[in-house]
Formats: sequence, C-alpha cells, structure tokens
Amino acid sequence: MFWIIFALAVGVGGPGALAGLPALTDVVTPTGVLEAQASAEWQDIVIQPLSRVVVRYSTPSPSVAEAAAVPAPPVAKARPLPAIAILIDDMGNDVGQNRRAIALPKEVSLSFLPDPSETPRLAEEAHRAGHEIMVHVPMESPRDRDGSLKNALRRDLPEEENIRRLDWALSRVPFYAGINNHEGSLFTADRLALIPVAERLYGRGVFFLDSRTTALTQVVPVARAFGVPSSDRDVFLDDDPSSSAVQAQLRELEKTARANGVAIAIGHPHAATLDILTRWCETQQGFRLIPVSTAIRMKTEWEMGVELARK
Repeated sequence: MFWIIFALAVGVGGPGALAGLPALTDVVTPTGVLEAQASAEWQDIVIQPLSRVVVRYSTPSPSVAEAAAVPAPPVAKARPLPAIAILIDDMGNDVGQNRRAIALPKEVSLSFLPDPSETPRLAEEAHRAGHEIMVHVPMESPRDRDGSLKNALRRDLPEEENIRRLDWALSRVPFYAGINNHEGSLFTADRLALIPVAERLYGRGVFFLDSRTTALTQVVPVARAFGVPSSDRDVFLDDDPSSSAVQAQLRELEKTARANGVAIAIGHPHAATLDILTRWCETQQGFRLIPVSTAIRMKTEWEMGVELARK
C-alpha cells in the first residue's frame, strides 16, 4: 500500500513529492495506524464489538407484516370415522319390542306406521328419549293390488285423495322430521304419482328416505327436484331375520360405510335384530352413529362430488 501511494505521489507531484515522504511513512506504519484508530472517527467503525455489527444487504429484508402474510403450510386433518345411520321402521305394533328399540342409542332413527293405536304414544316416548322420528307411509306394492294395505298411497287414486292420506299419516306421528315408504315398489316407480307427494313434503319441510323396495324407484330424483332432502338406504338388515343373516348384513353395512364415508341401514323391531344391534352399538369401534337426516345430507354431498361436512 505504501509503494502504491508513493508512486502516485511521484507521478503527480514529481520530485517535490519526496519532501512529504516522512509524513507519509508515519501514516502507513503500524504506529500511524494505531494513532489513527485512537481518533473518534475510527473508534466508531473499528472498535465496536463483533456482536453489534449490522450487515446491510442491497435487497431489503421482508417487513414483519409481509412475513406474517405468508400462509403457513397446511396442517393435515385426521379423516373422520365412517358414519352409519340405522333406521328401525314398522314401529307402532309390538309395544315390548318397540320399547327395546327406543332403548337403543338416541342416534338410531325410528319410523312409525300411522295405523297402530299405540303409534302416537310410542312416538312421543321415542322423541323424549332423543330419537329422530319418522313416518312409515304405506305406498302401493304388488301385494296391495286389492287395496289390502290400509290407507296406502296408490297410483289409481285421485291426487287429492293421496294427499289426504299422506296428511292423515303425518298427523298420526308426533314430532316427525321425515318419512320413508312402507312397501311401495309400484308407487315409488311412478314419477307422476310422486310429484304431488314431493310438493306436499316440501311445504312441510321434511325429508324423504327412499326405502328402495324396487330398483326402478324414482323417489330421490323427484324429491330433490322439488327441494326435498332425499337419499336411499344402502342395506336391509333383516330381510332374512335370522341372527347369522343380520350379522352378515351388518358387515356389509360397515363395508359400504368405509367405502363411501356414510351408509344407511333399515331394520325392524324383530327380537334377533334388536339383540344384535344392541350388542353392536355397545361394542362397535371405528364408526360414528348418526341420525338418518344427517346421513341423507352426507350421502347427497357424496353423490354430488362435494366435500363431506362430517359433524
């Protein structure tokens, strides 16, 4: 460094620059450096502890507000347990078996036939126990060709008569939230017959679970077209009422719930069915038991490809 300064001085000042050589030597020698460090200007720059040195960049660092605006990485949510809804219908006849059904967990929905004399009282008991209440509305089937199914909705009746029968059925079951069809394989396959029923249910703000007694059923599309929440059952638990058959159907129900996230089963107040369901409700693991209305909403979302709102 000394020689560079000296060469520049000679180049600019010529021989006269040699006169300033002693002063230049004093500046660039260690002694000169030490004396310069003693000045106030050098103290501020050189003598500060390393921990207090601030490094400045040409690109400013983000502000606190900008850093806070950066979204945090998404946190993976635990997948909810598969949901199962169980409906016991044909309620209202056998008081003893009905009360066993009422003793099941409150998430089990109960559907009452309108005709039995005990229906209003048993439906009220079930409501007080916390169950969701439904009306098991009789509808035309091949077995009803002679009109033996009392007060059933029929395709050959005037619209006004079917609505009168529907209103009467609803009036027999207190605290109802929805309906499902009792039999009805002929009636539920007829879109024109279903339209007045769907309109009436919409006006009452209730849902329509399709018991699905025929593959030709039109219940769900017609009901939804008129703004009535609707879906269909997935499994019948006790078409065969033997214990082994009911257990096999419960396994099928679990399989469906795992595959789709939600499944609906219909059973009846038979002794074997209630025995098995009582044990299953007490011991099952890995499933959520939900009312039918919640399952209809979840199944509708699943069928429409919407993210499930499992609650």
